[in-house]
Parts: sequence; C-alpha cells; structure tokens
Amino acid sequence: MNQIDISFVLLTWNSERYIEKCIDSILIALKGSPFLFEIFIVDNGSRDTTIDRLNQLHEKHVEIIKVILLEKNTGTTFSRNLALKKAAGDYICIMDSDVEILPGSIDKLIGNLKEDSHIGLSVPKIIYPSGQLQKSTDRFPTIIRKFYRYLFLKKIESVEASNEETSGTLREVDYAISAIWLLRRTLLTDIGFLDENIFYAPEDVDYCLRIWKAGFKIIYDDAIHVIHHTQEISRGFRMNKAFFSHIKGLLYYFFKHRYIFNPPSFRTNAH
Repeated sequence: MNQIDISFVLLTWNSERYIEKCIDSILIALKGSPFLFEIFIVDNGSRDTTIDRLNQLHEKHVEIIKVILLEKNTGTTFSRNLALKKAAGDYICIMDSDVEILPGSIDKLIGNLKEDSHIGLSVPKIIYPSGQLQKSTDRFPTIIRKFYRYLFLKKIESVEASNEETSGTLREVDYAISAIWLLRRTLLTDIGFLDENIFYAPEDVDYCLRIWKAGFKIIYDDAIHVIHHTQEISRGFRMNKAFFSHIKGLLYYFFKHRYIFNPPSFRTNAH
C-alpha cells in the first residue's frame, strides 16, 4: 500500500453551491504533482443536494474521496475529528468546503513546514472572490477585542487590505481561522484533536493557542493565497443561532485558558 502524503479534511453542510468547485480545485492543484493524497469529506446532515453530489464525487474518484455521512449537524470539532482520526497522510490540510486552492499553494505551505520543525501550522493569505483580503489571522481574543471585531470587521479588513504589502516573507500570528490549515500529522500526537466541548467556534483559536503552548509557532505566508467563498454564518454582528453558539464557545475558551482581558503572548515579531 502506498504511503499517503496529504490528507484533506473537509466538512459540508448544505454546501451544494461550493463543494464541487472546492474538490476540483484540489484535483487541479495537485495534478501532476508527486504527492499521493486522500480527501475526507464529512457531511453534517445536509438537507439540500450536497449528499447526492458527494456520492457522485466518490463514485468518480473512488480511490481518493472518502465520504462520512452524519445524520445531523454535529458542529466543526466532532465531525472534523472523525476524519482526522482516519487520516493517513504525513501532512493534513483542513479546509472549508467553500475554499478554492490554487496550483502550487499546497506545495509551498508544506515547504514552510519542512524548512522549520518549530512551525506547527502553515497558513496562506485568504481573499474573497472579489480579490479583497479576508481577515483570517488575529491576536488572541479578549472580550474587548471580540466586541470590536464583531462590530467593525469589514472596516478592519478594509484598513488591513490597504496597508498590506506582499513581501513574500513569513510572519508569525497568534491564530488563523480554520478555513485552511496545513499541519504535520504528528502535531495531532503532540497536541491532540480539536476540543469537542466547543460546537462551532472558537475551536480554531483554542487549537492555535494549544499549538503555541506546546512550543510550536503559527506562520502566515502572504505570498500564497486561496479564494474563500465564505458563507459568513457567524461573522460580523448577527443575532442568530451561530452567534449564540460562538458566544458559548468563547466563554468556554476563556474559562479553559484562564484569561479574559490579558491574553498570552508567545510571538517574537510584531503583528
């Protein structure tokens, strides 16, 4: 049996608009590459045509695509962990199903990990389909920072986009949203899996803080970019189920890591 180089882990939930484009982008990006890869797709109880599309994709790429169907929405931690426990790749790429990767992006993210064993997570710049920067990295949250982000996210993104300079250098960040992560599978042994006490968010912030606490760092590479057709179910200030789930997860995160106003600091360079 051939050794798998990369395991992709994707979640779907009523993702009929995006999943085929996402899968196509992976297949195109890795076409002709030396990497052997597998794609796990966990469906969280979709009620649209997503499951039919997943079955079609599996039949078309039976050696590559592995589908796990759940009867209901279990959030992002339990469902991702199901796939992570099955992943055989030396490297794991956690992706949202509404992300498109570009040729060369995965190679470069893996290259960053190979160059420095202290890097726990390698992430690219994320842009909207319009080309506008999506704010995908940030400092560890406090109550005040989260409140400001909820109210002024679009303004923050606009300011950061106007100030950004694509230098091609790597930059340490506190955390990166899990729209796309690239990590070694050994990190799961060092740190463990996603915290299933968090249903939806901020499981990504929690995992990134655990990465830093374990002595690794998180690297943002602004020379690499992917496209995110973000569904924004919990972005901005919206009084919906996702919003209240996020608040619950955030309170759990603060209690777990024992801070509210004074976040931990690990990075060696300015953000």
